[in-house]
Order: sequence, then structure tokens, then C-alpha cells
Amino acid sequence: MCRIEKKSDRKSREYKEEERREMGLKATSESRVEKLRSSMSRSRMKLWMIRATTSVLLWTCIVQLTALGDMWGPRVLKGWPSCFSGDSSVNNVVSLPFVAPRVLPPKRVYKNNGYLMVSCNGGLNQMRAAICDMVAIARYLNVTLIVPELDKTSFWADPSEFQDIFDVDHFITSLRDEVRILKELPPRLKRRVELATVYSMPPISWSDISYYHYQILPLIQRYKVVHLNRTDARLANNGQPLEIQRLRCRVNFSALRFTSQIEQLGKRVIQLLRKNGPFLVLHLRYEMDMLAFSGCTQGCNKEEVEELTRMRYAYPWWKEKIINSDLKRKDGLCPLTPEETALTLRALDIDPSIQIYIAAGEIYGGERRMASLAKAFPKLVRKETLLESSDLRFFQNHSSQMAALDYLVSLESDIFVPTYDGNMAKVVEGHRRFLGFKKTILLDRGLLVSLIDKYNSESLSWDEFSSAVKETHAFRMGNPSKRLVIPDRPKEEDYFYANPEECLPPFDESWSST
Repeated sequence: MCRIEKKSDRKSREYKEEERREMGLKATSESRVEKLRSSMSRSRMKLWMIRATTSVLLWTCIVQLTALGDMWGPRVLKGWPSCFSGDSSVNNVVSLPFVAPRVLPPKRVYKNNGYLMVSCNGGLNQMRAAICDMVAIARYLNVTLIVPELDKTSFWADPSEFQDIFDVDHFITSLRDEVRILKELPPRLKRRVELATVYSMPPISWSDISYYHYQILPLIQRYKVVHLNRTDARLANNGQPLEIQRLRCRVNFSALRFTSQIEQLGKRVIQLLRKNGPFLVLHLRYEMDMLAFSGCTQGCNKEEVEELTRMRYAYPWWKEKIINSDLKRKDGLCPLTPEETALTLRALDIDPSIQIYIAAGEIYGGERRMASLAKAFPKLVRKETLLESSDLRFFQNHSSQMAALDYLVSLESDIFVPTYDGNMAKVVEGHRRFLGFKKTILLDRGLLVSLIDKYNSESLSWDEFSSAVKETHAFRMGNPSKRLVIPDRPKEEDYFYANPEECLPPFDESWSST
């Protein structure tokens, strides 16, 4: 009986253990199921979040692309067939032009002999030519050039800095294979400028490059920094090494690029003119400062003559004070008046319906003096009449920036006619030669005033007058020609920048009779 009970107890224990194992397995199974369910739930949550995030990103991209399509439309997106474009025509696809990355010239490595600072003087084009000279001089002397300072104290009192007119970064990088140019002196030397202890001097006008080698270079080596405080016509026109002459051209025609703001506005003026056909640029140098400086008063009344005389005496750097206007005019040393200009253009058979863009400041005498020119050529325009005042608001009281606009328009004109051979007339003439000898009518003012006086006194008929004017200027249209050289009289010879023949195609005598 005891054995039977023991067997029963054993079986009972075995049954309970088996039941516990089954319950453990069941619990384990249920736990695994719960974990699996929890894992699946988390996976679903992650999947949902990924889908939601992806949807948000996709919609953001679509919104951005749509905005870009509205902004760049014709150039980029609107030509592409797409789900958000009404026009799916493949023919409307516009391919973007390939823009090659700009390749900078390699830096020229040389032993630096010191630093050259320069302060330019005069108007925009006088300073432009001076900058070209100073780059060539710095290159020849193996010195570092500091970005030139522009004139702010002349008659025009323009506060513009170099970077306000020219693309300074392009200027520096485009010439780095020739000369090192810095925006400012290194700190250790900059202190000297602040203490006004830099050696400063004006170089001799029309100097040969050897003058800079033997006179200026030793000063730079001695003082480390030399400041040239005058730069107008400080390098001779002729007799310079070919590489110097060609570097002057490279700076003028390539390195001195106007700022993007000036370039864009200049292109806009040119487009407005081109829309209405060909145009002539008339550099009518008949502003108050020019007349006061030159002493030319032809056509002015008594009050105007007195006003111009007072102005001439007010500026001490204008050396000539007592001037015989009539004698100077007969010698061809005065700018043509608006009335004389109208007669000359008519005599040259300039189309009266052509647009004439006046590249100048305010004409002295205003509408009264412009009446005959406006009557002969009704389509007279200026930048102020072509553009809105808001377009020019940043250029107001910045005469050099205004002159830069006129420079760009002058280069692109079908015909360029200067009425006086000042700096702008000469530099534009040379640049137009470089661009392919574009038509530039170089007026013989001495002969013209003689012919005009004879016509006005009825000594010549209109046909005789017109024939004489055309004959005189037949070979004065910017044709290829040799630069006139007059030894020891640089002011009287041809200006390098008006005819940089070293940078132009070889001269053929058959191209000109002069």
C-alpha cells in the first residue's frame, strides 16, 4: 500500500512538473508573440514615419522646382516637359550654354624690389591711361603695385574708389602673370602711410622707361615704399620696349573692366539704342569746365564770358589765365560749338534721321546752344532721356561712373565723333582701332572753322563747303595709320593710347594716303 501511494505521488509530481513545463512553454510562447507584435508595431511606425518624411521632402522639392520654374522659366525649367508644365513639347527644350571655368594665368615669380603706390589725377580716361602706364612700370621694375588711388580733389570732386568703377579682382588676377598687385600695403608698411612717412614724389612727364629704372627703382629699394603722386602722361609715347607697349594695351583693353553694375547698365543703353537702328555717338565737349579751361568763348554772350573767366581764375592748377579766344579757335585748339558741329555733320552727309547719343555732361548754354543741332538732327538722346532716374540714382554726383557709361556706349556706336581731342576722345579712338578700326571721324578743327567762317560769310556755297569738308576728312575715319613721332615734343605728337599701333595689325601704306 505504501508502494502504491509512492507510485501515485510520483505520478502526481511528474504530472505537475509536466504541467509546469507546458505552462512555461506557453508563457514563453506568449512572450515571444508579444515581442513579435511589439516589433511589428514599431516597424510599422518607422515605415509610416519614413513614408511621411519622404512625402514632405518630395512636396518640398516640387514646390521649390515650381518656384524655380517661375523665376528661370524660359532659360531652364519651362522648356522641359514635366508634370507641372502645361507645355510638354520636346521642341521647346532650351539647352544651357556651356560656361568653361575661368582659368587664371600662373603667378609670375620674381624677387620683389619693393612697393609702388600711385595717386592718379584728372578725369576717368586720363586716369585710365595712367593706370596702364603704372602697371607697365611696376612690371619693368619688379615691384609690387598697390591698387591705384583715384583722384577725388579735381574739378569733378568724384568720391569714387577704384573698386567703384573697375572690377578690382579681375584687375589683380588677370595680370598676376605679369606683376603682383595688392589692394593695400602689408600691415608693417601700412603704418608708414598712417604716419605720413612714405617717400612721395611726382615723376617727370613723358619719361622713358629707363628713367624709372635709374631714378625711381633705387628710391624704392632704399625706402621699400614710394608714392607717385602724379600720373598723367608720365611715360613716353614712343621708344619703349615692345613688351612694355603691349602690356599697356593689355591693361587697357583687357584688365581694366568696369564693374558689373556699370557694364550691365551700359549694355542696357546700347540695347535701347540698337532697338531703333544705327546710332552715332557725339562727344560734344562743350561743358562749362572745358570752356573755362580752354578760354574758348565762341558764341557766348558777355555774361557767360565773364562767368567762364572767373571760373578759370578760381582754379590755380589751370596755369593759363589770359587767353585770346579768337586766335585759339583759328589755330584749331577750341572744341567745336554745337552750331559748328551741326554744320559739320550735315556737310559730311550724316543721315538726319540717325540717332545721336550725346556723350557729355551738361552743355553750356543749354537748349539755346543746342537748338540748331536739334533742328538738323531731331533724334538727339542722352543716357538721362533713355533711362529712368531710378536707374541713374547710384551714379549721381559720380562723374567718373557717368563717364564710364558713355565710354561703353561710345565703343559700340556705328560712328564716333569727338568735337575736341581730349582724353576720352583719344582713348576711345584707340580702343575702337583695337576693335577693328571702327568708324571714328577725327575732325580737323583748324580747317573746319576756316571753312565754316567762309560759308557763314557767303564766300562758299553749301555745295562747295560740303565738298571741302568731305574731302578733308576722307582719310580721317579711324583708318590704320602710323603714329606721328615728334622727337623732344611729346605734347605735339600722336598719343600712344589714340593709336597703339604696336598692338594692331601691321600697317599697310595702301590703307591710307597720309
